[in-house]
Amino acid sequence: MVQSILRKYGIRGGYHDQHFLINKNILDRIVESAHLTSDDTVLEIGAGIGNLTERLLPHAKKVIAIEFDQKLVAVLEDRFYGVDNLEIIHGDVLDVDLPEFDKVVANLPYSISSEITFKLFKHKFKLGILMYQYEFAKRMVSSSNSKDYSRLSVNTNYFADAKIIIKVPASAFSPQPEVRSAVVELVPRPSPFKVDDEAFFLRFVTAVFSQRRKKLRNAIVNANSILGVNNIKQIVAQLPEDFMVKRAENLEPHELADIANRILAIATLNKEST
Repeated sequence: MVQSILRKYGIRGGYHDQHFLINKNILDRIVESAHLTSDDTVLEIGAGIGNLTERLLPHAKKVIAIEFDQKLVAVLEDRFYGVDNLEIIHGDVLDVDLPEFDKVVANLPYSISSEITFKLFKHKFKLGILMYQYEFAKRMVSSSNSKDYSRLSVNTNYFADAKIIIKVPASAFSPQPEVRSAVVELVPRPSPFKVDDEAFFLRFVTAVFSQRRKKLRNAIVNANSILGVNNIKQIVAQLPEDFMVKRAENLEPHELADIANRILAIATLNKEST
């Protein structure tokens, strides 16, 4: 079916490095995992030729499908002509102002997975069922003291509960990619730990993981161009030594938040005293 659709619209297999999900069992499991109701507005990013769209439509109040490629938009418009509960948006998801939605269900473009995910975290939604490259998915759900623990792990933990629910073989796609894939369940919730300034905390996480092989004392100082804190060496000297001798990968998200809060508090106090 995929190849016949692609031929009909003059699209060659592997067009723009896209890999279309064709495994019916995986498609059905993705939709089942979303627990859709007739009240749900569903956002689909990178709808492609509409294999997932087709399964979402009967279960949702509305599906909003974003697709960047004009040829694939034409496929969607033709395939779902006259369908009342589908809205197709032609555009780059990173540039589009996202409409309100309850759930997001998508086979994401892997090359911009991180950017899309953190754009989604800026919006209120109930549930995400999202396909990622398997290695990316592992980093999202990883715990401290593991090789996959990263900035992505900490930031995801700050915004949502995340778990891998389906491992997807390359054979589930046409054409087959060279990487493995996984579906992640994301449940947004308030942060389980205290963060005094979200923007500063996220910059702090970026800073210390950019120097992940350094002990935290050196990592903070070396990456202060990201933080922009005056007198950073003097501030670091006031931070708990048991944290400063560890690396970022050895600290839990709440511990990293505590250090970021302390730096900000000391920096604010120093500014007020001058």
